[in-house]
Amino acid sequence: MVLSKTFKFLLVALFLGAFSKGYGQDTPPNIILIMADDLGYGELSSYGSKSIDTPNLDRLARNGVKFSDFHSNGPVCSPTRAALMTGKYQQRTGVEGVITAADHREVGLSLDEETMAEALKELGYNCGIFGKWHLGYDKEFSPIDQGFDEFVGFVGGNIDYISHVDQAGYLDWWQGKVIEDEEGYTTDLIADYGVEYIKNNHPDKTGKPFFLYLPQEAPHYPIQGRGDKAVRKVGSGKYIRKVPNDSVPVIYEEMIETMDETIGRILQTVSEEGLDENTLIVFCSDNGAAGGRGDNGVLRAAKASVYEGGHRVPAIISYPGKIKAGTESTATIMSMDLYPTFVELAGGSVAQGKFDGVSLKKHLLQGKNLPKRDLFLSFKGNAAIRSGKWKLVAKGVDKEDPELELYDLETDLSEQNDLSDKYPKRVKKMFRNLQDWDQEVREGVTFIAE
Repeated sequence: MVLSKTFKFLLVALFLGAFSKGYGQDTPPNIILIMADDLGYGELSSYGSKSIDTPNLDRLARNGVKFSDFHSNGPVCSPTRAALMTGKYQQRTGVEGVITAADHREVGLSLDEETMAEALKELGYNCGIFGKWHLGYDKEFSPIDQGFDEFVGFVGGNIDYISHVDQAGYLDWWQGKVIEDEEGYTTDLIADYGVEYIKNNHPDKTGKPFFLYLPQEAPHYPIQGRGDKAVRKVGSGKYIRKVPNDSVPVIYEEMIETMDETIGRILQTVSEEGLDENTLIVFCSDNGAAGGRGDNGVLRAAKASVYEGGHRVPAIISYPGKIKAGTESTATIMSMDLYPTFVELAGGSVAQGKFDGVSLKKHLLQGKNLPKRDLFLSFKGNAAIRSGKWKLVAKGVDKEDPELELYDLETDLSEQNDLSDKYPKRVKKMFRNLQDWDQEVREGVTFIAE
């Protein structure tokens, strides 16, 4: 049955009326989603880093649940964000690769896709995004047309933290659907707007809960600290100055610590506004750390790889009074699971067949196990399937005779001991399931980025 726009409006009005009268108990939570860019599995002190100090994210972990088996849907930026926004495998959206500044300025995530912001907006939420979008350069694909009421930030893969110029030499700082630059270090600006949004959208003022999405730039290149000079200028994506190699590690760690500091400002604002008990806060990364400078802990490989280092990432969820503090979840989770989770926590229904992701609500609030399922990853001719503790890596799936490797992640998290010769039947079955999935998610899809 298709609901008319008028009927939908009446439903939302009834919801808002009930919300404004009874805010506080059993009401939909405010939702804050913070996504780091290229942050590795070993780059928070709560995940074992000895050199990087992240006290605010550590505190968030102590107050909530830390995930040891959380995966970005893709091993690079745009695919993960497409899956995050739609709740389904990115292949279904046509965004399997990076939407680049050089080659994809006219395409983006289809407006026919329903995003988590659009779903939450229908459930009565105010929605804001401040930071990195990376799902379309043209203003036609702006977050403003994908369910968000407010947007300040950049639409590309990365920008100069100081000059806000992208890799192709274009100024990339937007106020809504208009390019309008302002002074400031990107990480600080994201926090400034986040703090302002929380204060302006307090449910006591608006009668509505809010969804605040803060996709960070850090610690993605260019490697720049707060006090550094610009490395790009308008008209050229080439660096106008280079960072000395021996300075990169120090600046890189500073970038992560600065991000943690600004996240602390967000947490402090939530507390000062009296919103702690009814605000769900999620932190995760869009993929693993880049090779050569990042730290993925014990995991094999790095960003852009289907080995664990490319996609197993740190993730924390806090919801005081609802999620038991100081817990750790070993459930296998992907970015696409957040959309149905938010919808269900907001009081909506998770329609069968609409999502590839699953709601984590009962797992988070009641500690219940997630349903058994196989999970899949594919990028640039390589793919993987996860089935319980088993992971099959298929290299060269676009070739006639792909190389297949089997790992027991329960005993071999670093993926060093290939067991494919020992379990040929398991390999055959898992590869067949991977092939079936690949065919199913690509059927009828026009790819805009591969």
